[in-house]
Amino acid sequence: MTVHWIVKPGNDPAAKPSQVELAARLTGPYMGVGDLKSAARGKAQPASGEVTFEAPLVRPSGEAPLVRPSGAADERPVSVISIAADALPGYYNLITSVRQGGGSVMGASVVRVAPKA
Repeated sequence: MTVHWIVKPGNDPAAKPSQVELAARLTGPYMGVGDLKSAARGKAQPASGEVTFEAPLVRPSGEAPLVRPSGAADERPVSVISIAADALPGYYNLITSVRQGGGSVMGASVVRVAPKA
């Protein structure tokens, strides 16, 4: 599974670029979306034991970091999550995060993993 990151140039021309770390992981499986959301709040367990598939950290080169003081944002960072061939089908929590300059932001989405046809 690939996660394509969108690069946006910064607004402050005086800002100095700092190292960016992009992370992505899948955790699950869950029987349904409601179960996944309950587990994210600490109120439920995964269907058959939780597993996590994690992409290696992505660190843009610095030529065009995620937030750049000026110029074109021409990097196209991609996180690749390898899902095991024997992964159980179900709903997985995709968690993404961006860490830069001592701060971080996170996001989450629901992904359905189905058996190979």
